This record gives sequence, C-alpha cells and structure tokens, in this order.
Amino acid sequence: MTLPKINNEKMLDFLVELLNTPSPTGYTDNAITLIEKAFSTFPDLTMRRTNKGSLVIKWQGQSDESPRALTAHTDTLGGMVKVVKPNGRLQITQLGGLMLNGVETEGCWVITQSGEKIRGSYMFHKASTHVHADKVYKEERSPATMEIRLDARTTSAKETRELGIEVGDYVAFDTRTEITNGFIRSRFLDDKASVAAILAAVASLTEAGLKPARSVYFLISNFEEVGHGAPAGLPSEISELVAVDMAAIGEGQTSDEFHATICVKDSSGPYHHGLSNHLRKLADENEIAYKVDIYPYYGSDASAAMRAGADVAHALIGPGVEASHNYERTHTDALVATAQWVMAYLLS
Repeated sequence: MTLPKINNEKMLDFLVELLNTPSPTGYTDNAITLIEKAFSTFPDLTMRRTNKGSLVIKWQGQSDESPRALTAHTDTLGGMVKVVKPNGRLQITQLGGLMLNGVETEGCWVITQSGEKIRGSYMFHKASTHVHADKVYKEERSPATMEIRLDARTTSAKETRELGIEVGDYVAFDTRTEITNGFIRSRFLDDKASVAAILAAVASLTEAGLKPARSVYFLISNFEEVGHGAPAGLPSEISELVAVDMAAIGEGQTSDEFHATICVKDSSGPYHHGLSNHLRKLADENEIAYKVDIYPYYGSDASAAMRAGADVAHALIGPGVEASHNYERTHTDALVATAQWVMAYLLS
C-alpha cells in the first residue's frame, strides 16, 4: 500500500518548538510535557510517565501478539554549575559529550533551583586578543579554562550567589535553530529530530484512519545522553525495540543529510540481523530513501537496553545529521524518510 503523506509543515513547527524548549539531561520535564501534549491529541493513544520522568505511549494495534517498541530521546547535551568562581563567573561540568569548542562564545541560560533563568555566555577565560595575544589561540579549551560570563552585575562569588545561582544549577545552551532551503540547522537535533519524525508518522497514520498491525509502545527517554535512557520504562512483553536516533555523517560513513539510515553495528556491536533486514526490506518495498552504515563511536538507547539485559530484537534507524554533538544540520528529506520508515514498520 502507499504510505500516507507526511505533513512537513506541522512536523517542522513541532521540531522548532521542541528545540527551543531546553532539556539538558536531568532537566527534561518541560520537554516531556510538550511531547505529552502533542501526542495527547490522538485519542487512541494512552500515556504514562515513569518514575525517572520518561514518557511511555501505547498505541493499541490490530493484534496484541508480540507487541513492539520504538524509542527516541528528548534529553540533550548541556552543563551544570560546578564552581562559583571568586570573580563571580561560573565553571561548569559537562552533561553528556558536550564539545567545549562547539559552544565557545555561545549564549546560555543558567537555570536556578527556583526556576529563574539568568542569561550568560560561555567564554574562554582569556578571551581578549588585545590583552592575552596568542594565548587566545593556543591554550587548551577545558572546563578549567572556560567560564560562563553572566549578564549581571557581579564581580564576586558572593554577588553571584545573591542572584540565586549555586553549584548544581543546570546550564542550557542556545540552539540557534534556523530553517533554510529545507535544511534545519540547530544544536540538539540529536535526538529531537527523531521525536518529531515519530510524531509526524503517528499523525499521518491517524489522519488516514490506519492503526499499527501490532500494539506498539513509544518510549521518549530522558537520560540517553548519559547512557541509561531505555533500560527503564520498556514493557516486559515487547519482542522488538527500534531506536530512532540520528545517523552520524563524516569521513568513512555512508550516511548523508538527505536520507534516513539504518545502523547495523555501533560501538556496542552488531544490531539484530533479522530485524535490521526486515526494516531494509520495508524501505525497499516502500521506496524510502535510506543508507546502511556502521558507527564506530556511538551507542543508542537500544544498545543500552541490551546491556541491561533486555530480551528483544533491536535495531537503529534515524535521519542523517551532520556535525553530531556540534552545530548540527539535517534536511527535511531525511526527516520525511525517517517518518515514512516508522509508518512502514508500524503497518508491517
């Protein structure tokens, strides 16, 4: 059968809203609430939150035999205040694999315990070339040599603490989201792009009056960037788990920004051969634009579930995303292909 058409405009509108909702690992409630609200518009879906704050969505299928699950994550890279420095500035500790050179000079929000957001920017501690000359270029970027320069009148730790800032406060970096000629440039497309693709797939199937062939669970996890997103929250009765996460683009990779990709092996080892082949057959039958790839420095929520002892067949698909964990970019074509693949899988 012909797959229903994806509503690109709605998919991108939701993606931009989600990208602009800060959700560094550990501070994801606002993003989960936004996703929960979006999925609540579909009457056939039921939802619950896990104790650790992820969202589990169930869609009753035509059959209850051997239910399956898809997972995508809404937590992102970010920071947390580690030191309130004597000069009133802040040293951070990274959340996930945050690249410090990728966020140097970037605007950010420090989110205090009371929920207040205080503006700042992340700077090298010897940022002025007119003062420090070649040290600006040559010194290593590390948490110890980087600092948040607050947009507030503070020159001491005491004054900064009087603003309500303390060790443990979350730091969310600006995404700089922009859509141009079908390209989406933004931080944290990993993995909010996949959440948007899943939502678009559910919307298209629902509007077409279609239901999944087998009951399916969607786990929107909130600790993937630190390695323990999917091991908790997956129902025990599922037989398959498909992680929907970004495809890595670069030298030696087949993935690009215009295709979805299936990963057959990452740093955790090979994915399930039978399920991966099933997904590849579905893509071929439905003329979905896809690549096959191997990621040497990558782990997914599916591989995390396997390490935790999940007895399921597991696979990994997702849109091609350039400059992963940096200033990322993908194309609408890759999101559409991913959403089509999710639809084809649900209907199979």
